[in-house]
Amino acid sequence: MTTQRRLAVLRAIVQDYVDTSEPVGSKSLIERHALGVSAATVRNDMAILEEEGLITAPHTSAGRVPTDAGYRAFVDQLGTLRPLSPAQRTAIQRFLEGAVDLDDVVDRTVRLLASLTRQVAVMQYPSLSRSSVRHIELLPIGPARAMVVLILDTGRVEQRIVESEVDLGTPGADEMLRRIRTVFNAQAVGQTLVQAAARLASAPDALEPGDRPLARAFIQVLDDALVEEREERVVLAGTANLARFDTDFPMIGPVLEALEEHMVLLNLFGALAADPSVDPLVAASLARHGGLAVTIGHENPHAGLAATSVISTGYGAGDDVVAGLGVLGPTRMDYAGTMASVRAVARYVSRLLES
Repeated sequence: MTTQRRLAVLRAIVQDYVDTSEPVGSKSLIERHALGVSAATVRNDMAILEEEGLITAPHTSAGRVPTDAGYRAFVDQLGTLRPLSPAQRTAIQRFLEGAVDLDDVVDRTVRLLASLTRQVAVMQYPSLSRSSVRHIELLPIGPARAMVVLILDTGRVEQRIVESEVDLGTPGADEMLRRIRTVFNAQAVGQTLVQAAARLASAPDALEPGDRPLARAFIQVLDDALVEEREERVVLAGTANLARFDTDFPMIGPVLEALEEHMVLLNLFGALAADPSVDPLVAASLARHGGLAVTIGHENPHAGLAATSVISTGYGAGDDVVAGLGVLGPTRMDYAGTMASVRAVARYVSRLLES
Protein backbone atom coordinates (compact mmCIF):
# COMPACT_ATOMS: atom_id res chain seq x y z
CA MET A 1 0.00 0.00 0.00
CA THR A 2 2.86 2.38 0.82
CA THR A 3 4.37 1.89 -2.62
CA GLN A 4 1.00 2.42 -4.30
CA ARG A 5 0.46 5.58 -2.24
CA ARG A 6 3.83 6.97 -3.27
CA LEU A 7 2.97 6.21 -6.91
CA ALA A 8 -0.27 8.16 -6.40
CA VAL A 9 1.76 11.08 -5.04
CA LEU A 10 4.15 10.86 -7.98
CA ARG A 11 1.23 10.72 -10.41
CA ALA A 12 -0.27 13.83 -8.80
CA ILE A 13 3.05 15.68 -9.00
CA VAL A 14 3.44 14.82 -12.69
CA GLN A 15 -0.11 15.85 -13.51
CA ASP A 16 0.16 19.16 -11.66
CA TYR A 17 3.56 19.99 -13.11
CA VAL A 18 2.39 19.20 -16.65
CA ASP A 19 -0.66 21.41 -16.13
CA THR A 20 1.03 24.38 -14.44
CA SER A 21 4.78 24.14 -15.26
CA GLU A 22 5.31 25.20 -11.63
CA PRO A 23 7.14 23.13 -8.99
CA VAL A 24 4.64 21.21 -6.87
CA GLY A 25 4.54 21.41 -3.08
CA SER A 26 2.84 19.17 -0.52
CA LYS A 27 0.25 21.84 0.31
CA SER A 28 -0.98 22.10 -3.26
CA LEU A 29 -1.10 18.30 -3.55
CA ILE A 30 -3.39 18.08 -0.52
CA GLU A 31 -5.61 20.85 -1.88
CA ARG A 32 -5.91 19.50 -5.43
CA HIS A 33 -5.96 15.74 -4.93
CA ALA A 34 -7.93 13.39 -2.71
CA LEU A 35 -4.88 11.49 -1.49
CA GLY A 36 -6.56 10.46 1.76
CA VAL A 37 -3.49 11.09 3.94
CA SER A 38 -2.11 13.94 6.02
CA ALA A 39 0.24 16.65 4.79
CA ALA A 40 3.01 15.12 6.91
CA THR A 41 2.57 11.77 5.15
CA VAL A 42 2.68 13.47 1.74
CA ARG A 43 5.87 15.31 2.73
CA ASN A 44 7.40 12.02 3.86
CA ASP A 45 6.42 10.31 0.60
CA MET A 46 7.90 13.20 -1.37
CA ALA A 47 11.14 12.89 0.57
CA ILE A 48 11.33 9.18 -0.32
CA LEU A 49 10.52 9.89 -3.97
CA GLU A 50 13.34 12.43 -4.00
CA GLU A 51 15.76 9.92 -2.46
CA GLU A 52 14.78 7.45 -5.18
CA GLY A 53 15.58 10.05 -7.85
CA LEU A 54 12.00 10.34 -9.10
CA ILE A 55 11.51 14.00 -8.20
CA THR A 56 13.88 16.86 -7.52
CA ALA A 57 13.89 20.42 -6.23
CA PRO A 58 14.76 22.98 -8.92
CA HIS A 59 17.09 25.61 -7.47
CA THR A 60 15.87 26.67 -4.01
CA SER A 61 12.17 26.12 -4.66
CA ALA A 62 10.11 24.45 -1.96
CA GLY A 63 8.25 22.50 -4.63
CA ARG A 64 9.37 19.47 -6.58
CA VAL A 65 9.38 18.50 -10.26
CA PRO A 66 9.60 15.05 -11.86
CA THR A 67 12.94 13.77 -13.13
CA ASP A 68 13.35 11.65 -16.25
CA ALA A 69 13.15 8.60 -13.98
CA GLY A 70 9.98 9.99 -12.43
CA TYR A 71 8.33 10.43 -15.80
CA ARG A 72 9.43 6.90 -16.71
CA ALA A 73 7.82 5.48 -13.55
CA PHE A 74 4.68 7.48 -14.29
CA VAL A 75 4.45 6.29 -17.91
CA ASP A 76 5.18 2.67 -17.00
CA GLN A 77 2.27 2.53 -14.57
CA LEU A 78 -0.22 4.08 -16.98
CA GLY A 79 -3.14 1.75 -17.41
CA THR A 80 -5.62 1.91 -20.27
CA LEU A 81 -5.12 5.05 -22.30
CA ARG A 82 -8.11 7.34 -22.35
CA PRO A 83 -9.89 6.96 -25.69
CA LEU A 84 -10.34 9.82 -28.08
CA SER A 85 -13.77 11.39 -28.20
CA PRO A 86 -16.16 10.39 -31.01
CA ALA A 87 -15.74 13.87 -32.47
CA GLN A 88 -11.95 13.49 -32.50
CA ARG A 89 -12.13 10.06 -34.13
CA THR A 90 -14.52 11.31 -36.80
CA ALA A 91 -12.32 14.33 -37.49
CA ILE A 92 -9.23 12.13 -37.90
CA GLN A 93 -11.02 9.73 -40.23
CA ARG A 94 -12.46 12.45 -42.45
CA PHE A 95 -9.22 14.42 -42.62
CA LEU A 96 -7.09 11.42 -43.61
CA GLU A 97 -9.62 9.91 -45.99
CA GLY A 98 -9.43 13.06 -48.09
CA ALA A 99 -5.84 12.27 -49.08
CA VAL A 100 -5.28 11.70 -52.80
CA ASP A 101 -1.92 9.92 -52.72
CA LEU A 102 0.85 8.82 -50.36
CA ASP A 103 2.53 12.24 -50.25
CA ASP A 104 -0.80 13.75 -49.26
CA VAL A 105 -1.31 11.07 -46.59
CA VAL A 106 2.08 11.87 -45.04
CA ASP A 107 1.51 15.63 -45.18
CA ARG A 108 -1.96 15.37 -43.67
CA THR A 109 -0.79 12.96 -40.97
CA VAL A 110 1.97 15.16 -39.58
CA ARG A 111 -0.23 18.25 -39.66
CA LEU A 112 -3.00 16.34 -37.90
CA LEU A 113 -0.70 14.94 -35.20
CA ALA A 114 0.87 18.35 -34.57
CA SER A 115 -2.59 19.86 -34.18
CA LEU A 116 -3.91 17.10 -31.90
CA THR A 117 -0.91 16.99 -29.57
CA ARG A 118 0.50 20.51 -29.93
CA GLN A 119 3.93 18.92 -30.27
CA VAL A 120 6.33 18.34 -33.17
CA ALA A 121 4.98 15.56 -35.37
CA VAL A 122 7.35 13.30 -37.32
CA MET A 123 6.51 10.68 -39.93
CA GLN A 124 8.78 8.36 -41.87
CA TYR A 125 7.93 7.52 -45.44
CA PRO A 126 7.17 3.82 -45.94
CA SER A 127 10.40 1.90 -46.25
CA LEU A 128 10.97 0.42 -49.68
CA SER A 129 12.92 -2.40 -48.09
CA ARG A 130 9.75 -3.55 -46.31
CA SER A 131 7.40 -2.94 -49.25
CA SER A 132 6.10 -5.41 -51.77
CA VAL A 133 4.82 -4.98 -55.31
CA ARG A 134 1.07 -4.54 -55.77
CA HIS A 135 1.01 -3.91 -59.53
CA ILE A 136 3.15 -2.91 -62.52
CA GLU A 137 1.53 -0.91 -65.29
CA LEU A 138 3.00 -0.11 -68.73
CA LEU A 139 1.52 2.85 -70.60
CA PRO A 140 2.43 4.20 -74.06
CA ILE A 141 2.84 7.98 -74.04
CA GLY A 142 3.98 8.43 -77.62
CA PRO A 143 5.34 6.44 -80.54
CA ALA A 144 8.80 6.14 -78.95
CA ARG A 145 8.15 6.47 -75.23
CA ALA A 146 6.37 4.52 -72.53
CA MET A 147 5.79 4.97 -68.82
CA VAL A 148 6.42 2.28 -66.22
CA VAL A 149 4.26 2.66 -63.10
CA LEU A 150 5.31 0.65 -60.04
CA ILE A 151 2.61 0.50 -57.35
CA LEU A 152 3.62 -0.79 -53.89
CA ASP A 153 1.46 -2.20 -51.13
CA THR A 154 2.29 0.84 -48.98
CA GLY A 155 0.52 3.11 -51.44
CA ARG A 156 3.78 4.41 -52.83
CA VAL A 157 3.87 4.95 -56.61
CA GLU A 158 7.05 5.17 -58.68
CA GLN A 159 6.95 6.32 -62.31
CA ARG A 160 9.70 6.04 -64.91
CA ILE A 161 9.92 6.95 -68.61
CA VAL A 162 11.38 4.44 -71.09
CA GLU A 163 12.67 5.37 -74.53
CA SER A 164 11.48 2.66 -76.92
CA GLU A 165 13.08 1.51 -80.14
CA VAL A 166 9.78 -0.17 -80.95
CA ASP A 167 7.10 2.00 -82.55
CA LEU A 168 4.42 2.07 -79.86
CA GLY A 169 1.97 3.70 -82.24
CA THR A 170 1.41 0.53 -84.28
CA PRO A 171 -1.70 -1.68 -83.87
CA GLY A 172 0.34 -4.50 -82.33
CA ALA A 173 2.05 -2.33 -79.70
CA ASP A 174 -0.83 -2.52 -77.21
CA GLU A 175 -0.81 -6.31 -77.40
CA MET A 176 2.97 -6.37 -76.88
CA LEU A 177 2.66 -4.18 -73.78
CA ARG A 178 -0.12 -6.44 -72.49
CA ARG A 179 2.07 -9.53 -72.87
CA ILE A 180 5.02 -7.89 -71.11
CA ARG A 181 2.79 -6.51 -68.35
CA THR A 182 1.23 -9.93 -67.74
CA VAL A 183 4.62 -11.61 -67.36
CA PHE A 184 6.00 -8.83 -65.14
CA ASN A 185 3.05 -8.94 -62.76
CA ALA A 186 3.12 -12.74 -62.62
CA GLN A 187 6.75 -12.55 -61.50
CA ALA A 188 6.64 -9.52 -59.20
CA VAL A 189 3.24 -9.06 -57.53
CA GLY A 190 3.37 -9.94 -53.84
CA GLN A 191 7.17 -10.04 -53.82
CA THR A 192 9.44 -7.77 -51.82
CA LEU A 193 11.44 -5.36 -53.92
CA VAL A 194 14.61 -7.42 -53.68
CA GLN A 195 12.72 -10.57 -54.66
CA ALA A 196 10.89 -8.79 -57.48
CA ALA A 197 14.13 -7.46 -58.94
CA ALA A 198 15.64 -10.96 -58.97
CA ARG A 199 12.57 -12.57 -60.54
CA LEU A 200 12.17 -9.88 -63.20
CA ALA A 201 15.74 -10.41 -64.38
CA SER A 202 14.69 -13.66 -66.06
CA ALA A 203 11.23 -12.45 -67.16
CA PRO A 204 12.22 -11.74 -70.81
CA ASP A 205 12.98 -15.45 -71.27
CA ALA A 206 9.23 -16.12 -70.92
CA LEU A 207 8.39 -13.69 -73.73
CA GLU A 208 8.45 -13.90 -77.49
CA PRO A 209 11.82 -12.87 -79.01
CA GLY A 210 10.32 -9.72 -80.50
CA ASP A 211 9.10 -8.55 -77.07
CA ARG A 212 12.40 -9.04 -75.27
CA PRO A 213 14.28 -5.81 -76.16
CA LEU A 214 11.46 -3.60 -74.87
CA ALA A 215 11.00 -5.85 -71.81
CA ARG A 216 14.70 -5.48 -70.95
CA ALA A 217 14.41 -1.69 -71.27
CA PHE A 218 11.50 -1.75 -68.84
CA ILE A 219 13.41 -3.99 -66.43
CA GLN A 220 16.38 -1.64 -66.42
CA VAL A 221 14.32 1.31 -65.20
CA LEU A 222 12.38 -0.93 -62.80
CA ASP A 223 15.68 -2.00 -61.26
CA ASP A 224 16.46 1.67 -60.62
CA ALA A 225 13.12 2.13 -58.88
CA LEU A 226 13.41 -1.10 -56.91
CA VAL A 227 16.84 -0.42 -55.45
CA GLU A 228 16.62 3.29 -54.75
CA GLU A 229 17.13 4.29 -51.13
CA ARG A 230 14.53 7.03 -51.13
CA GLU A 231 12.83 5.57 -48.09
CA GLU A 232 15.28 7.46 -45.87
CA ARG A 233 12.87 10.36 -45.63
CA VAL A 234 10.97 11.95 -42.79
CA VAL A 235 8.48 14.79 -42.76
CA LEU A 236 7.93 17.16 -39.83
CA ALA A 237 5.18 19.54 -38.79
CA GLY A 238 4.59 21.70 -35.76
CA THR A 239 8.16 22.77 -35.07
CA ALA A 240 6.77 26.16 -34.06
CA ASN A 241 5.03 24.42 -31.15
CA LEU A 242 8.40 24.25 -29.41
CA ALA A 243 8.16 28.00 -28.85
CA ARG A 244 5.33 27.36 -26.39
CA PHE A 245 7.76 25.54 -24.13
CA ASP A 246 10.49 28.13 -23.70
CA THR A 247 10.69 27.35 -19.96
CA ASP A 248 11.23 23.65 -20.76
CA PHE A 249 14.02 24.34 -23.23
CA PRO A 250 16.55 26.80 -21.76
CA MET A 251 18.57 26.10 -24.91
CA ILE A 252 16.31 25.21 -27.82
CA GLY A 253 19.13 25.25 -30.36
CA PRO A 254 20.26 21.63 -29.79
CA VAL A 255 16.67 20.41 -30.23
CA LEU A 256 16.26 22.27 -33.53
CA GLU A 257 19.63 20.98 -34.74
CA ALA A 258 18.60 17.41 -33.94
CA LEU A 259 15.34 17.87 -35.85
CA GLU A 260 17.30 19.06 -38.88
CA GLU A 261 19.36 15.85 -38.84
CA HIS A 262 16.87 13.43 -40.35
CA MET A 263 19.07 10.43 -39.61
CA VAL A 264 18.60 11.20 -35.91
CA LEU A 265 14.85 10.98 -36.40
CA LEU A 266 15.11 7.84 -38.52
CA ASN A 267 17.14 6.19 -35.77
CA LEU A 268 14.30 6.87 -33.35
CA PHE A 269 12.06 4.73 -35.55
CA GLY A 270 14.62 2.00 -36.14
CA ALA A 271 13.60 -0.03 -33.10
CA LEU A 272 9.95 -0.20 -34.14
CA ALA A 273 10.61 -3.03 -36.57
CA ALA A 274 10.65 -6.60 -35.34
CA ASP A 275 14.41 -6.58 -34.72
CA PRO A 276 15.85 -8.95 -32.09
CA SER A 277 18.59 -6.44 -31.37
CA VAL A 278 16.05 -3.77 -30.44
CA ASP A 279 16.90 -1.57 -27.46
CA PRO A 280 15.58 -3.35 -24.32
CA LEU A 281 14.00 -0.14 -23.03
CA VAL A 282 12.11 0.43 -26.27
CA ALA A 283 11.18 -3.25 -26.49
CA ALA A 284 9.70 -3.10 -22.98
CA SER A 285 7.73 0.03 -23.87
CA LEU A 286 6.41 -1.55 -27.07
CA ALA A 287 5.22 -4.57 -25.12
CA ARG A 288 3.76 -2.58 -22.22
CA HIS A 289 1.92 0.00 -24.31
CA GLY A 290 0.65 -2.05 -27.22
CA GLY A 291 3.21 -1.05 -29.83
CA LEU A 292 3.93 2.46 -28.56
CA ALA A 293 7.53 3.36 -27.79
CA VAL A 294 8.16 6.11 -25.25
CA THR A 295 11.67 7.44 -24.73
CA ILE A 296 12.16 10.13 -22.11
CA GLY A 297 14.88 12.71 -21.72
CA HIS A 298 18.32 11.17 -21.46
CA GLU A 299 16.94 7.84 -22.69
CA ASN A 300 17.09 9.39 -26.16
CA PRO A 301 20.44 8.50 -27.72
CA HIS A 302 21.06 11.94 -29.24
CA ALA A 303 22.35 14.59 -26.84
CA GLY A 304 20.27 17.28 -28.52
CA LEU A 305 17.09 15.46 -27.47
CA ALA A 306 18.03 15.11 -23.79
CA ALA A 307 15.28 17.55 -22.78
CA THR A 308 12.60 15.90 -24.91
CA SER A 309 10.34 12.89 -24.91
CA VAL A 310 9.48 10.95 -28.05
CA ILE A 311 6.31 8.90 -28.46
CA SER A 312 6.33 6.77 -31.59
CA THR A 313 4.74 3.74 -33.16
CA GLY A 314 4.81 1.80 -36.39
CA TYR A 315 2.23 1.77 -39.13
CA GLY A 316 1.62 -0.46 -42.11
CA ALA A 317 -0.74 -2.75 -43.92
CA GLY A 318 -1.83 -5.72 -41.83
CA ASP A 319 0.82 -6.87 -39.37
CA ASP A 320 3.71 -5.48 -41.42
CA VAL A 321 5.36 -2.37 -40.00
CA VAL A 322 6.59 -0.34 -42.96
CA ALA A 323 7.63 2.86 -41.17
CA GLY A 324 7.13 4.91 -38.03
CA LEU A 325 5.38 8.06 -36.92
CA GLY A 326 5.21 9.95 -33.67
CA VAL A 327 5.64 13.19 -31.81
CA LEU A 328 8.47 14.93 -30.01
CA GLY A 329 8.09 17.47 -27.26
CA PRO A 330 9.32 18.45 -23.80
CA THR A 331 9.47 15.83 -21.07
CA ARG A 332 6.70 17.86 -19.42
CA MET A 333 3.96 16.57 -21.68
CA ASP A 334 0.53 15.01 -21.42
CA TYR A 335 1.73 11.45 -21.91
CA ALA A 336 -1.62 9.68 -21.75
CA GLY A 337 -3.34 12.04 -24.19
CA THR A 338 -0.39 12.17 -26.57
CA MET A 339 0.02 8.39 -26.59
CA ALA A 340 -3.68 7.95 -27.37
CA SER A 341 -3.47 10.42 -30.26
CA VAL A 342 -0.37 8.81 -31.77
CA ARG A 343 -1.93 5.34 -31.55
CA ALA A 344 -5.24 6.45 -33.08
CA VAL A 345 -3.63 8.28 -36.01
CA ALA A 346 -1.30 5.36 -36.75
CA ARG A 347 -4.27 2.99 -36.87
CA TYR A 348 -6.14 5.20 -39.33
CA VAL A 349 -3.07 5.51 -41.55
CA SER A 350 -2.65 1.73 -41.51
CA ARG A 351 -6.28 1.28 -42.57
CA LEU A 352 -5.73 3.63 -45.49
CA LEU A 353 -2.78 1.55 -46.65
CA GLU A 354 -4.83 -1.64 -46.44
CA SER A 355 -7.66 -0.23 -48.57
